[in-house]
Amino acid sequence: MTSGETETESSTAPGPGSTAPATAPHARRRLAALLALATAVVLAAGVITVVQLTPAPAGDTGAAAAAADGAAAGRQAPGPGSTPASGQTPQPESTPQPTSSRPARDVPQEQGTRFEAWVDEVAGWLDIPRPAMHAYATATVRMEKEKPGCNLSWVTLAGIGRTTSDHGREGDRTLTRDGTPTSPIGTIELRNFAGDVISQEGAEGPLQLSPAVWQQWAATSAGDVPNIQDIDDAALTAGRALCDGGRDLDQGQQWLAGVSALHDEPLFLHRVLATANVYGTVGMQDEPPNEKVLRAVTFAIEKIGLPYVWGGNGTEQGDAGFDCSGLTTAAYASAGVSLERTAHWQYSSLPIIGPDEQPRLGDLVFFGDPDTKIHHVGMYIGNQQMIDAPTFGQAVQVHNYRKPGDSYAGAGRPVA
Repeated sequence: MTSGETETESSTAPGPGSTAPATAPHARRRLAALLALATAVVLAAGVITVVQLTPAPAGDTGAAAAAADGAAAGRQAPGPGSTPASGQTPQPESTPQPTSSRPARDVPQEQGTRFEAWVDEVAGWLDIPRPAMHAYATATVRMEKEKPGCNLSWVTLAGIGRTTSDHGREGDRTLTRDGTPTSPIGTIELRNFAGDVISQEGAEGPLQLSPAVWQQWAATSAGDVPNIQDIDDAALTAGRALCDGGRDLDQGQQWLAGVSALHDEPLFLHRVLATANVYGTVGMQDEPPNEKVLRAVTFAIEKIGLPYVWGGNGTEQGDAGFDCSGLTTAAYASAGVSLERTAHWQYSSLPIIGPDEQPRLGDLVFFGDPDTKIHHVGMYIGNQQMIDAPTFGQAVQVHNYRKPGDSYAGAGRPVA
Protein backbone atom coordinates (compact mmCIF):
# COMPACT_ATOMS: atom_id res chain seq x y z
CA MET A 1 0.00 0.00 0.00
CA THR A 2 1.10 3.54 -0.46
CA SER A 3 1.15 6.32 2.06
CA GLY A 4 -1.12 8.59 0.09
CA GLU A 5 0.30 11.47 2.06
CA THR A 6 3.91 10.59 1.37
CA GLU A 7 4.09 10.13 5.12
CA THR A 8 7.85 10.06 5.29
CA GLU A 9 9.24 12.27 2.59
CA SER A 10 9.34 15.40 4.71
CA SER A 11 9.87 13.75 8.06
CA THR A 12 12.42 15.29 10.30
CA ALA A 13 14.76 13.49 12.62
CA PRO A 14 14.76 14.15 16.35
CA GLY A 15 15.90 17.63 17.14
CA PRO A 16 19.33 18.52 18.49
CA GLY A 17 19.78 17.29 22.00
CA SER A 18 17.50 14.32 21.52
CA THR A 19 18.78 11.11 23.03
CA ALA A 20 18.68 7.44 22.20
CA PRO A 21 16.23 5.29 24.18
CA ALA A 22 17.06 4.77 27.81
CA THR A 23 20.09 2.63 28.41
CA ALA A 24 19.90 -0.74 30.08
CA PRO A 25 20.10 -1.12 33.86
CA HIS A 26 23.24 -0.27 35.80
CA ALA A 27 24.69 -3.78 35.72
CA ARG A 28 24.53 -3.90 31.95
CA ARG A 29 25.93 -0.41 31.62
CA ARG A 30 28.90 -1.48 33.72
CA LEU A 31 29.35 -4.58 31.59
CA ALA A 32 29.02 -2.55 28.43
CA ALA A 33 30.73 0.67 29.30
CA LEU A 34 32.42 1.92 26.19
CA LEU A 35 30.99 1.00 22.82
CA ALA A 36 28.19 3.48 22.40
CA LEU A 37 24.80 2.06 21.63
CA ALA A 38 24.17 3.25 18.13
CA THR A 39 20.47 2.93 17.93
CA ALA A 40 20.43 5.06 14.86
CA VAL A 41 23.27 5.64 12.65
CA VAL A 42 22.43 8.31 10.22
CA LEU A 43 19.60 9.78 12.12
CA ALA A 44 21.08 12.31 14.40
CA ALA A 45 19.58 15.27 16.05
CA GLY A 46 17.82 16.75 13.10
CA VAL A 47 21.11 17.03 11.28
CA ILE A 48 20.64 14.51 8.51
CA THR A 49 17.53 14.03 6.45
CA VAL A 50 16.53 10.78 4.93
CA VAL A 51 18.82 9.41 2.25
CA GLN A 52 16.00 8.96 -0.21
CA LEU A 53 16.52 6.08 -2.59
CA THR A 54 14.39 7.46 -5.39
CA PRO A 55 12.94 10.87 -6.12
CA ALA A 56 9.25 11.34 -5.50
CA PRO A 57 7.34 11.60 -8.76
CA ALA A 58 5.77 14.88 -9.69
CA GLY A 59 2.12 15.42 -8.92
CA ASP A 60 -0.17 13.85 -6.35
CA THR A 61 0.69 10.27 -7.23
CA GLY A 62 0.68 9.31 -3.55
CA ALA A 63 -3.00 10.11 -3.25
CA ALA A 64 -3.75 8.27 -6.48
CA ALA A 65 -1.92 5.24 -5.19
CA ALA A 66 -3.80 5.31 -1.90
CA ALA A 67 -7.08 5.24 -3.75
CA ALA A 68 -6.03 2.40 -6.00
CA ASP A 69 -3.87 0.11 -3.93
CA GLY A 70 -6.56 -1.93 -2.20
CA ALA A 71 -5.84 -0.69 1.31
CA ALA A 72 -9.45 0.06 2.11
CA ALA A 73 -11.26 -2.31 4.44
CA GLY A 74 -12.80 -5.29 2.76
CA ARG A 75 -10.84 -4.96 -0.44
CA GLN A 76 -8.11 -7.43 -1.38
CA ALA A 77 -4.93 -6.05 -2.92
CA PRO A 78 -4.27 -6.94 -6.55
CA GLY A 79 -2.39 -10.12 -7.20
CA PRO A 80 1.22 -10.46 -8.28
CA GLY A 81 2.07 -8.76 -11.51
CA SER A 82 -0.72 -6.17 -11.39
CA THR A 83 0.04 -2.83 -13.00
CA PRO A 84 0.06 0.45 -11.02
CA ALA A 85 -2.80 2.73 -11.99
CA SER A 86 -0.32 5.54 -12.58
CA GLY A 87 1.80 3.43 -14.91
CA GLN A 88 4.91 5.04 -13.47
CA THR A 89 8.17 3.21 -13.00
CA PRO A 90 10.78 3.81 -10.30
CA GLN A 91 13.45 6.36 -11.08
CA PRO A 92 17.18 6.06 -10.42
CA GLU A 93 18.40 6.74 -6.92
CA SER A 94 18.96 10.29 -5.84
CA THR A 95 21.97 11.71 -4.08
CA PRO A 96 22.01 11.45 -0.29
CA GLN A 97 20.58 14.47 1.48
CA PRO A 98 21.18 15.74 5.00
CA THR A 99 19.17 13.73 7.74
CA SER A 100 19.24 12.69 11.49
CA SER A 101 21.33 10.73 14.25
CA ARG A 102 23.40 7.63 14.93
CA PRO A 103 23.37 4.57 17.22
CA ALA A 104 25.07 3.82 20.52
CA ARG A 105 25.91 0.87 22.76
CA ASP A 106 28.64 0.46 25.33
CA VAL A 107 31.35 -2.15 25.20
CA PRO A 108 33.72 -2.99 28.06
CA GLN A 109 36.82 -0.92 27.45
CA GLU A 110 39.32 -3.26 29.02
CA GLN A 111 40.23 -6.63 27.51
CA GLY A 112 39.62 -9.64 29.70
CA THR A 113 36.79 -11.78 31.04
CA ARG A 114 34.11 -9.09 30.99
CA PHE A 115 35.01 -8.05 27.46
CA GLU A 116 34.95 -11.62 26.17
CA ALA A 117 31.64 -12.35 27.91
CA TRP A 118 30.09 -9.25 26.38
CA VAL A 119 31.29 -10.24 22.91
CA ASP A 120 29.90 -13.76 23.31
CA GLU A 121 26.52 -12.52 24.49
CA VAL A 122 25.93 -9.91 21.78
CA ALA A 123 27.32 -12.12 19.00
CA GLY A 124 24.91 -14.88 19.99
CA TRP A 125 21.90 -12.58 20.11
CA LEU A 126 22.53 -11.07 16.69
CA ASP A 127 23.95 -14.06 14.78
CA ILE A 128 27.29 -12.32 14.31
CA PRO A 129 30.28 -14.68 14.12
CA ARG A 130 32.33 -14.30 17.27
CA PRO A 131 35.55 -13.31 15.43
CA ALA A 132 33.62 -10.54 13.65
CA MET A 133 31.98 -9.25 16.83
CA HIS A 134 35.36 -9.33 18.56
CA ALA A 135 36.84 -7.31 15.67
CA TYR A 136 34.11 -4.65 15.79
CA ALA A 137 34.35 -4.31 19.56
CA THR A 138 38.15 -4.23 19.61
CA ALA A 139 38.29 -1.63 16.83
CA THR A 140 35.80 0.53 18.71
CA VAL A 141 37.85 0.38 21.90
CA ARG A 142 41.01 1.18 19.93
CA MET A 143 39.40 4.18 18.20
CA GLU A 144 38.08 5.44 21.53
CA LYS A 145 41.70 5.75 22.61
CA GLU A 146 43.01 7.12 19.30
CA LYS A 147 40.11 9.49 18.51
CA PRO A 148 37.89 9.88 21.59
CA GLY A 149 35.95 12.69 19.93
CA CYS A 150 34.91 10.45 17.04
CA ASN A 151 32.38 8.46 19.07
CA LEU A 152 32.59 5.44 16.79
CA SER A 153 30.12 2.70 17.73
CA TRP A 154 30.47 -1.02 17.15
CA VAL A 155 26.99 -0.84 15.66
CA THR A 156 28.27 1.16 12.71
CA LEU A 157 31.07 -1.32 12.02
CA ALA A 158 28.71 -4.27 12.43
CA GLY A 159 26.16 -2.65 10.11
CA ILE A 160 28.88 -2.29 7.48
CA GLY A 161 30.07 -5.88 7.99
CA ARG A 162 26.57 -7.31 7.67
CA THR A 163 25.77 -5.22 4.59
CA THR A 164 28.99 -5.98 2.72
CA SER A 165 29.60 -9.70 3.27
CA ASP A 166 27.33 -10.98 6.06
CA HIS A 167 30.27 -10.63 8.44
CA GLY A 168 32.61 -12.60 6.17
CA ARG A 169 30.15 -15.41 5.40
CA GLU A 170 29.54 -14.50 1.77
CA GLY A 171 29.30 -17.53 -0.52
CA ASP A 172 29.06 -20.11 2.27
CA ARG A 173 32.35 -19.00 3.75
CA THR A 174 32.99 -18.94 7.48
CA LEU A 175 35.37 -16.86 9.53
CA THR A 176 38.27 -18.75 11.05
CA ARG A 177 39.33 -18.15 14.63
CA ASP A 178 42.06 -15.76 13.46
CA GLY A 179 39.48 -13.55 11.71
CA THR A 180 40.10 -14.47 8.09
CA PRO A 181 37.48 -16.07 5.81
CA THR A 182 37.93 -19.69 4.73
CA SER A 183 38.70 -18.35 1.25
CA PRO A 184 39.64 -14.81 0.17
CA ILE A 185 36.72 -12.48 -0.59
CA GLY A 186 37.07 -10.51 -3.81
CA THR A 187 34.68 -7.86 -5.07
CA ILE A 188 31.09 -8.84 -4.23
CA GLU A 189 28.68 -7.70 -6.90
CA LEU A 190 26.09 -5.26 -5.60
CA ARG A 191 23.29 -3.99 -7.85
CA ASN A 192 20.63 -1.39 -7.28
CA PHE A 193 17.01 -2.16 -8.09
CA ALA A 194 17.48 -0.81 -11.61
CA GLY A 195 20.05 -3.53 -12.18
CA ASP A 196 23.07 -1.21 -12.27
CA VAL A 197 26.26 -2.56 -10.73
CA ILE A 198 27.24 -0.29 -7.84
CA SER A 199 30.05 -2.41 -6.36
CA GLN A 200 33.36 -0.63 -5.91
CA GLU A 201 35.94 -1.84 -8.39
CA GLY A 202 38.72 -3.72 -6.65
CA ALA A 203 36.97 -3.87 -3.27
CA GLU A 204 38.10 -6.83 -1.16
CA GLY A 205 37.72 -8.57 2.14
CA PRO A 206 34.90 -8.94 4.67
CA LEU A 207 34.25 -5.18 4.76
CA GLN A 208 34.67 -4.71 0.99
CA LEU A 209 37.18 -1.90 1.41
CA SER A 210 38.12 -0.10 -1.78
CA PRO A 211 41.75 0.16 -2.95
CA ALA A 212 41.69 3.89 -2.15
CA VAL A 213 40.48 3.37 1.42
CA TRP A 214 42.93 0.54 2.01
CA GLN A 215 45.87 2.46 0.59
CA GLN A 216 45.21 5.46 2.81
CA TRP A 217 44.05 3.86 6.04
CA ALA A 218 45.33 0.28 6.16
CA ALA A 219 45.92 -0.67 9.78
CA THR A 220 46.67 -3.81 11.75
CA SER A 221 45.40 -4.76 15.15
CA ALA A 222 48.28 -7.16 15.78
CA GLY A 223 51.35 -5.12 14.89
CA ASP A 224 52.19 -7.06 11.73
CA VAL A 225 51.52 -6.37 8.04
CA PRO A 226 47.88 -5.29 7.50
CA ASN A 227 45.73 -7.89 5.76
CA ILE A 228 42.53 -6.75 4.03
CA GLN A 229 41.09 -10.26 4.41
CA ASP A 230 41.53 -10.15 8.21
CA ILE A 231 38.36 -8.74 9.73
CA ASP A 232 40.31 -7.31 12.69
CA ASP A 233 42.49 -5.27 10.35
CA ALA A 234 39.54 -4.37 8.11
CA ALA A 235 37.46 -3.13 11.06
CA LEU A 236 40.27 -0.97 12.39
CA THR A 237 40.96 0.41 8.91
CA ALA A 238 37.28 1.23 8.44
CA GLY A 239 37.22 2.88 11.86
CA ARG A 240 40.11 5.18 10.93
CA ALA A 241 38.43 6.12 7.65
CA LEU A 242 35.13 6.80 9.43
CA CYS A 243 36.85 9.06 11.98
CA ASP A 244 38.99 10.93 9.45
CA GLY A 245 38.98 14.70 9.50
CA GLY A 246 37.87 15.01 13.10
CA ARG A 247 34.38 13.65 12.43
CA ASP A 248 32.05 13.25 15.40
CA LEU A 249 29.88 10.29 14.45
CA ASP A 250 27.33 11.29 17.07
CA GLN A 251 26.33 13.99 14.59
CA GLY A 252 24.08 12.63 11.89
CA GLN A 253 25.55 14.47 8.93
CA GLN A 254 29.07 13.54 9.97
CA TRP A 255 28.04 9.90 10.42
CA LEU A 256 26.63 9.99 6.91
CA ALA A 257 29.85 11.52 5.58
CA GLY A 258 31.91 8.87 7.33
CA VAL A 259 29.97 5.91 5.96
CA SER A 260 29.84 7.56 2.53
CA ALA A 261 33.64 7.69 2.59
CA LEU A 262 33.58 3.90 2.50
CA HIS A 263 30.91 3.56 -0.20
CA ASP A 264 28.89 6.53 -1.39
CA GLU A 265 25.76 4.76 -2.64
CA PRO A 266 22.24 5.35 -1.27
CA LEU A 267 21.43 1.63 -1.25
CA PHE A 268 24.53 0.90 0.84
CA LEU A 269 23.81 3.77 3.23
CA HIS A 270 20.21 2.70 3.79
CA ARG A 271 21.13 -0.91 4.51
CA VAL A 272 23.92 0.04 6.90
CA LEU A 273 21.62 2.49 8.63
CA ALA A 274 18.82 -0.03 9.04
CA THR A 275 21.13 -2.78 10.27
CA ALA A 276 22.86 -0.50 12.74
CA ASN A 277 19.50 0.67 14.07
CA VAL A 278 18.44 -2.92 14.67
CA TYR A 279 21.75 -3.92 16.26
CA GLY A 280 21.67 -0.88 18.51
CA THR A 281 18.07 -1.48 19.54
CA VAL A 282 18.75 -5.11 20.39
CA GLY A 283 21.99 -4.21 22.15
CA MET A 284 20.10 -1.97 24.58
CA GLN A 285 17.95 -4.79 25.85
CA ASP A 286 18.49 -7.10 28.81
CA GLU A 287 17.11 -10.13 27.01
CA PRO A 288 17.79 -11.65 23.59
CA PRO A 289 15.51 -10.52 20.76
CA ASN A 290 12.53 -12.53 19.60
CA GLU A 291 13.92 -14.69 16.78
CA LYS A 292 10.83 -14.27 14.61
CA VAL A 293 10.92 -10.50 14.94
CA LEU A 294 14.63 -10.41 14.11
CA ARG A 295 14.08 -12.66 11.08
CA ALA A 296 11.25 -10.46 9.78
CA VAL A 297 13.26 -7.27 10.24
CA THR A 298 16.30 -8.83 8.55
CA PHE A 299 14.11 -9.84 5.59
CA ALA A 300 12.90 -6.24 5.23
CA ILE A 301 16.45 -4.88 5.34
CA GLU A 302 17.49 -7.24 2.58
CA LYS A 303 14.69 -5.85 0.39
CA ILE A 304 15.85 -2.24 0.71
CA GLY A 305 16.33 -0.88 -2.81
CA LEU A 306 13.56 -2.90 -4.47
CA PRO A 307 10.95 -0.70 -6.19
CA TYR A 308 7.46 0.10 -5.00
CA VAL A 309 5.07 -2.10 -7.01
CA TRP A 310 1.32 -1.69 -6.60
CA GLY A 311 0.01 -5.01 -5.29
CA GLY A 312 3.59 -6.32 -5.25
CA ASN A 313 4.54 -9.32 -3.13
CA GLY A 314 8.26 -9.38 -3.89
CA THR A 315 10.62 -11.28 -6.13
CA GLU A 316 9.84 -14.55 -4.36
CA GLN A 317 6.30 -14.25 -5.77
CA GLY A 318 7.33 -13.09 -9.22
CA ASP A 319 7.00 -9.33 -8.65
CA ALA A 320 9.80 -6.81 -9.05
CA GLY A 321 9.10 -5.29 -5.65
CA PHE A 322 6.50 -4.59 -2.98
CA ASP A 323 3.75 -2.29 -1.91
CA CYS A 324 3.74 -1.37 1.77
CA SER A 325 1.63 -4.23 3.13
CA GLY A 326 3.15 -6.69 0.68
CA LEU A 327 6.52 -5.99 2.33
CA THR A 328 5.27 -6.47 5.89
CA THR A 329 3.31 -9.60 4.92
CA ALA A 330 6.32 -11.17 3.21
CA ALA A 331 8.70 -10.19 6.01
CA TYR A 332 6.68 -11.92 8.69
CA ALA A 333 5.88 -14.85 6.41
CA SER A 334 9.64 -15.46 6.21
CA ALA A 335 9.51 -15.90 10.00
CA GLY A 336 6.50 -18.23 9.91
CA VAL A 337 3.97 -15.57 10.96
CA SER A 338 0.87 -15.06 8.78
CA LEU A 339 -0.60 -11.57 8.36
CA GLU A 340 -3.61 -10.21 6.51
CA ARG A 341 -2.64 -8.82 3.12
CA THR A 342 -3.70 -5.15 3.28
CA ALA A 343 -2.67 -2.39 5.67
CA HIS A 344 -6.26 -1.90 6.86
CA TRP A 345 -6.78 -5.59 7.52
CA GLN A 346 -3.44 -5.86 9.31
CA TYR A 347 -4.44 -2.99 11.58
CA SER A 348 -7.80 -4.62 12.29
CA SER A 349 -6.33 -8.03 13.12
CA LEU A 350 -3.36 -7.17 15.37
CA PRO A 351 -3.09 -6.01 19.00
CA ILE A 352 -2.72 -2.24 18.69
CA ILE A 353 -0.36 -0.07 20.71
CA GLY A 354 -1.72 3.46 20.92
CA PRO A 355 -0.14 6.53 19.30
CA ASP A 356 1.20 7.66 22.68
CA GLU A 357 3.17 4.45 23.26
CA GLN A 358 6.64 3.73 21.89
CA PRO A 359 6.73 0.93 19.27
CA ARG A 360 9.09 -2.01 19.69
CA LEU A 361 11.44 -3.55 17.17
CA GLY A 362 9.39 -5.27 14.46
CA ASP A 363 6.09 -3.58 15.29
CA LEU A 364 4.01 -2.49 12.31
CA VAL A 365 3.32 1.26 12.30
CA PHE A 366 0.07 2.34 10.67
CA PHE A 367 -1.19 5.55 9.06
CA GLY A 368 -4.73 6.60 8.23
CA ASP A 369 -8.13 6.69 9.91
CA PRO A 370 -9.05 3.40 11.61
CA ASP A 371 -12.76 4.16 11.14
CA THR A 372 -12.48 4.57 7.39
CA LYS A 373 -9.16 3.51 5.91
CA ILE A 374 -5.67 2.63 7.10
CA HIS A 375 -3.71 3.36 3.94
CA HIS A 376 -0.07 2.80 4.86
CA VAL A 377 2.10 0.53 7.01
CA GLY A 378 5.82 0.28 7.75
CA MET A 379 8.03 -1.83 10.03
CA TYR A 380 9.62 -0.18 13.07
CA ILE A 381 13.37 -0.77 13.42
CA GLY A 382 14.22 1.39 16.44
CA ASN A 383 15.43 4.95 17.01
CA GLN A 384 12.26 6.44 15.53
CA GLN A 385 12.91 4.78 12.17
CA MET A 386 10.95 2.43 9.94
CA ILE A 387 11.45 0.46 6.74
CA ASP A 388 8.66 0.78 4.22
CA ALA A 389 7.71 0.78 0.55
CA PRO A 390 6.53 4.41 0.34
CA THR A 391 4.87 5.04 -3.02
CA PHE A 392 5.28 4.97 -6.80
CA GLY A 393 8.71 6.00 -8.03
CA GLN A 394 10.44 5.16 -4.75
CA ALA A 395 12.21 2.11 -3.41
CA VAL A 396 11.95 0.24 -0.13
CA GLN A 397 13.91 2.45 2.24
CA VAL A 398 14.52 3.78 5.77
CA HIS A 399 13.21 6.99 7.27
CA ASN A 400 11.54 8.52 10.33
CA TYR A 401 8.19 6.98 11.12
CA ARG A 402 6.64 10.21 12.48
CA LYS A 403 6.36 13.77 11.26
CA PRO A 404 4.31 16.74 12.46
CA GLY A 405 0.70 16.53 11.33
CA ASP A 406 0.90 12.94 10.10
CA SER A 407 -1.98 10.48 10.29
CA TYR A 408 -0.23 8.00 12.55
CA ALA A 409 -2.81 5.58 13.98
CA GLY A 410 -0.68 3.41 16.26
CA ALA A 411 1.42 0.26 16.05
CA GLY A 412 0.46 -3.39 15.77
CA ARG A 413 2.47 -6.22 17.29
CA PRO A 414 2.54 -9.40 15.14
CA VAL A 415 4.63 -11.27 17.73
CA ALA A 416 4.03 -10.73 21.44
